[in-house]
Parts: sequence; structure tokens; C-alpha cells
Amino acid sequence: MRGVPVTVVVLGLLLAGCSADRVPAAASPTPVPAFDEVPGISGEVVRLRTDDAVGGQVQVRLTDTGGDPFTVTAVGLVSAAFAEQPMSPRTATYAPGRTIDLPVPVGAVDCAADVHPVGARVELDRGAGPEEVVVPLDGDALDLVAGEQCAAQRLAQHVAIAVEGFTDDGDGVRGTVVLTRVDDGGDVRVDALGRSVLLEPAAPDLPVTLAADEQELAVPITVGLASCDPHVLAETKKPFVFPLTVEAAGETAVVDLPLSDAQRGQLQALVDRVCR
Repeated sequence: MRGVPVTVVVLGLLLAGCSADRVPAAASPTPVPAFDEVPGISGEVVRLRTDDAVGGQVQVRLTDTGGDPFTVTAVGLVSAAFAEQPMSPRTATYAPGRTIDLPVPVGAVDCAADVHPVGARVELDRGAGPEEVVVPLDGDALDLVAGEQCAAQRLAQHVAIAVEGFTDDGDGVRGTVVLTRVDDGGDVRVDALGRSVLLEPAAPDLPVTLAADEQELAVPITVGLASCDPHVLAETKKPFVFPLTVEAAGETAVVDLPLSDAQRGQLQALVDRVCR
């Protein structure tokens, strides 16, 4: 050990001892590389009011930023947080400076994955034959979709929601929204039940709370016609979707009231009878 300072030897022994007892640190998630820019094409993901009405879709907004036209024949979303869906056939012809929105379906969300980067897989023809590219997409529409879907998943860990006892009493369809506790958590509060453009549910007891020591909560509702306007009847995309606002474990989630095909049929019969 001649020529080696004592302090260095002691420090080396200390470090060796620490290394033997040290628990390896968890590996950091491998970042997903951003998609390369595609010359002459820019993109954004947006959610329009019609997408919110239809549900399960967003718009891929592409712009021809180059000097040549191209034709899109199919498009699909690419994000690690969403299950990949088959590409949607679309036909759209772009001229320089032109922007066109293309509707695409959104798959089930993986709440543990990062939404970004987001891209659009695009089949197109720029005059030299078919090709496929991935266009990077700006925008936070998928963040909003993921937030809503993940909040609904977390809510399902606390309560199950069902609609029971649908009957038409002549003035509307009456039923009961039933919340059944799944875990042993705290209070669950039902704050509001929203309407569609065609039908309006009335829930006069709201807001109401499923207390921590209760297993089930029943909320009576009555669904009546909000409009018989011919334009509304012809154009509405989701006449039987009613957003239910529920707070559990300090988090607010908005979920669609779960209706069966038979219950939706009862609502359609109400519409047909009242608006005939």
C-alpha cells in the first residue's frame, strides 16, 4: 500500500461497502422518439363538437404546406397510450395551403403510457404512386380523451353504475340510476346528470351522496323530450347519451349513463310518440 494515501484507501472501502448494499435504481422509462417531420405536410389532432357528440373519435387536421398537391386515401392515429385501430379509408385531395379534417377512431386508452408523441399514419399519393408516412401531430385533444377515459376507469374501481326499472308513464320514461360500492372507500357524490340535444333527464334529488358506510345508492330519474325540432331530430348523433358527473376519492369523473339497447329502444319509442 506504499504510496497510496490512507484517506483514498478508506474512501475506496467505504464506497465498496455502499455498492454491495445498494438497491439498483428502477430504470427510467425509455422515451418514445418524436416522429420526423414530413416535407410539405403539417398535422394537428383536434376534437370538434361533432366528435364529442359521436364519441370515440377525433379529427386529424392535415395541411398542405408545400408547393404540390397530394391525395390522402387512408389515415389512422399513432400514440403509445391508445390501442391502434385499423386505418380509416378517407379520400381527400389537398392543394397547397389547403387544410382538411379527417375523422379517425380512438382506441382504448392505456393510462400507464404517455400520450405523446402523437402521429397520423397516412396513406397518400403525391403523383409518384401510393406511399405511407407518419405525420407528427400537434394539439392536446388526445390528452383530453385520455384524461376522461382514465378518470372513468378509476371511478369504476369505486362504484358500479347501472340504470334499472325503465317504464314509460305517458309523460316520460322513469327509471333509477343505481350506484353500487365496489371498494371500501369514502363518500361518492353524484353531482349532475346532463341532457342530450333531444332528451332531458330530470333528477331532482341531485346532488346526492353514497356515504362511506353505505353499499348502494338509488337516484330516481325521469327522461322527457327536450325538442321535437325537425332539424334536431334529423341531425342529432347521440340522442341517448347523458353525461353523469360523479366524484369519488377526491376526483371528478364524467361518464355516460349506461343504457341497454332495450332502454334506448324505450327512449326512441318516447320520441316517436311525442314527436309524431
